[in-house]
Amino acid sequence: MVQQEDIVTTTQVLEQAGTLSADSAVPQRQPLTPARVLSWLPPGATPAQQDSAIQAHFKPSEIRWSKRPDTLHLPGHDKGHNLLDINIPQYYREGFFSKDTLFHPELPGGRIGVAGDPVPYSLRGDNILTSLLLACFILAVIAFSSSRNFVVRQFKSFFYMPHEGTTEVTETAGELRFQVFLVLLTCIELALLFHAYATDNIGDVYVFETQYHLIVLFFAITVAYFIGKWLLYSVVNSVFFDGKRNRQWLQTLLFITAVEGVLVFPVLAFQAYFNLSLENVEVYFTVVLIIVKFLTIYRAYVIFFRQNAWKFQIILYFCTLEIVPLLALWVALVFTANSLKINI
Repeated sequence: MVQQEDIVTTTQVLEQAGTLSADSAVPQRQPLTPARVLSWLPPGATPAQQDSAIQAHFKPSEIRWSKRPDTLHLPGHDKGHNLLDINIPQYYREGFFSKDTLFHPELPGGRIGVAGDPVPYSLRGDNILTSLLLACFILAVIAFSSSRNFVVRQFKSFFYMPHEGTTEVTETAGELRFQVFLVLLTCIELALLFHAYATDNIGDVYVFETQYHLIVLFFAITVAYFIGKWLLYSVVNSVFFDGKRNRQWLQTLLFITAVEGVLVFPVLAFQAYFNLSLENVEVYFTVVLIIVKFLTIYRAYVIFFRQNAWKFQIILYFCTLEIVPLLALWVALVFTANSLKINI
């Protein structure tokens, strides 16, 4: 930092440098300019000494604005008007540059430069969907706390082979609503998972303005898949089996679908909040799907084919009512995504 003592006048600097004697005078015939004053200083003069020299020879004076008439107007027209005057006509305020951002610095000027590539959509960057998942998790925990005994009873009876004539324990309305809520949660999770797959493998730009329309469409297709599969089960089972077994199977199918949603939720949450790779999500979902299908075929064997002499019929039953609808769901989702994507 330059101290105050280093600031000296021009005459003192010149005297110290030996270039100007004390009794010599600065010539006044030529106009005094800052460049001329700085030329009197020695080559090694500091910026503080240069500033002191300028301040010693130049004093700020009063600014006198010009009072001449404004001539910046068209010939034959009167002088220009102040745009802040409310009495002037509107056409004085409007012009070719009236809405230009360079003429009005208070207006936004837009993007400067060339626009870059947009950031691809991801679930972890969507605050609405991540908040929806968090809300579904909280609601599921609250519902589980009130239906804990029902879940434990269902797990105990899942691997139990009931005898003929055993009294069935009916489900309450609250327990049924709890399972329906988990089924809807499963549909939402499957829609989000396929949307992540479609964005990464099919295309990231679609005809919809927002990604929510596409996710809602996938959700509707998933709901239609579960409803159609249950209707198909009801029609086929009503032809070959009695009403008691059909009711047991529909209850089992509802419970297995709810369990599938519970198993899929952790990997979806890890992808949304911890940036889990899509390859790991696909592997986890494939394992969950295999486990769910094995549980489904096991319960079908226990309910329908345990006392049947022709055991191989369960393979035909399982392929027709489980594998074919699942493949139809996959084809419908892929076809929808390919039809709605925008080829760039």
